[in-house]
Amino acid sequence: MFSKHVIRGQQFVSKLTRAQSTITRPVPATTSQQVFDREAKYGAHNYGPLPVAITRTKGVHVWDIDNKRYYDFLSAYGAVNQGHCHPKIINALKDQLDIMALTSRAFYTDVLGEYEEYITKMFGYDKVLPMNTGVEGGETACKLARRWGYDVKKVPANKAKIIFANDNFWGRTLAAVSSSTDPSCYERFGPYMPGFELIPYNDLAALEKACQDPNVVAFMVEPIQGEAGVVVPHEGYLQGVRDICTRQNVLWIADEVQTGLARTGKMLCVDHENVRPDLVILGKALSGGVYPVSAILADDEVMMTIKPGEHGSTYGGNPLACRVAITALEVLVEEDLANKADKLGVILREELSKLNKDIVSVVRGKGLMNAIVIKDTSDYNAWKVCLKLRDNGLLAKPTHDHIIRFTPPLTMTEEQMRECTDIIKNTIMSFQ
Repeated sequence: MFSKHVIRGQQFVSKLTRAQSTITRPVPATTSQQVFDREAKYGAHNYGPLPVAITRTKGVHVWDIDNKRYYDFLSAYGAVNQGHCHPKIINALKDQLDIMALTSRAFYTDVLGEYEEYITKMFGYDKVLPMNTGVEGGETACKLARRWGYDVKKVPANKAKIIFANDNFWGRTLAAVSSSTDPSCYERFGPYMPGFELIPYNDLAALEKACQDPNVVAFMVEPIQGEAGVVVPHEGYLQGVRDICTRQNVLWIADEVQTGLARTGKMLCVDHENVRPDLVILGKALSGGVYPVSAILADDEVMMTIKPGEHGSTYGGNPLACRVAITALEVLVEEDLANKADKLGVILREELSKLNKDIVSVVRGKGLMNAIVIKDTSDYNAWKVCLKLRDNGLLAKPTHDHIIRFTPPLTMTEEQMRECTDIIKNTIMSFQ
C-alpha cells in the first residue's frame, strides 16, 4: 500500500505537470510598484534594493520604467568601469555569439589562448586561470595558495593557513563568509572553513607576527577595502605587505576584483606603490559589465601546481567570455580610463570636502572609488540620503548603514562630474 507521502507526492507532480503545460510568459510590468511586488513575491529576499526600477542603461546613465534618467554612481559595484553598454564591447559580444559561445574546456578553442596571451602580457604574469565571478576568483586563489604551500613550501598536509584582514569582503560563498568579520555575512552559516585567520587591516606589525607561523601560505587582502566603506590604507602599506610576504615566504594575494582595471586611477591599485603581488584576482569590469568573467594571474611556480582535473568550471574561459574580456581591456587602454579616473576623482573629492562636516564627517577614496561617512541622526541616515539622491537624479547605495559609496563609470566627462557634485551637495544641504 502506498503511504500518504507517496500519494501526495504523485498528486503534486500531476498538478505541477498540468501547470507547466499551461504556463505563459508573464505580462511585462508597467509601473515601478509592479516591479517591486513581483520580485518580492517570486524572488529570494537576499538583497534590499533601492526602490528604483531600471529598464534601460547607456554610458553613465540609467533610466527607470517611467523613463526618468539618473546618473549611475554605483556602476554595478564597479563592473561597468567602461560605462553601460559600451558599443565596442557589445559589438564584440554580438560578433562572437554568431560564431561560438560555449564548448567547455573539454576541447581547445581558438579564442582562449589569444585571451591568455593578451592578459598575461598586459599584467606581466606567466599564466592566467579563467573563471566566471569574483568570488570564484577568490576561491581559486585560496586553492592555488594551499597547493603551493603543500608542494613548494612543504607545509604539512592539511595544515595550511591563509591570513585575511578584518572587514574584508570577497563574496558570500562558505569560504568567503568564513573569512568575514561582518555578522550579516557569517552568522548562522557555520561551521566555517578551517585554516583561515584574521588580523587588523592596515597593520603591518600584525601581518609580520602572523606570517611567522610556518604554516601560513598566503595573505589575501584588498588594496582598498570596498564593502567596508572604501577604506584606504596608509601610504607604504602595500610595499610593507610585499616586503613581509617575501621575507616570510608567504604568497601575497591581491583582491583587485573591485579596485582593479583603472578604478582607482591606475590599471591595478597596487600600481600606486609599484609593487607586484604573487597572485592577482580580477573580475567585475573585466567584461565591462556584460558577462561574468574573472581571472587569477600568477607565475608558473604557483599556477603549475594545479594539474588537469583539479580545478575548473563549465563556463570558465569560454569563447564568449574571452572575446569580451579582450575587448573590455582594450577599451580601458584606448580610452585612457585610469588617467581619467584619477583626474575626475580629484574633482569629486575636492567638491565633497566642501560638504557640511556636521552631516558628512569623512570623505575618502582614490581615483573614482570614493565614499562619504554620514553622521547618523534621528533626522537622516545614509539610506535617507540615498533616497533623496535618487529623487534628485543620482543613484548610490549605502554600505554599513552610515557610508555611501560613489563609484561612477570612468567614462564620465568633467562636465557631467560637476553636475553630479552639484546634485550631491544640494542633496546634503537639504538635510541641514
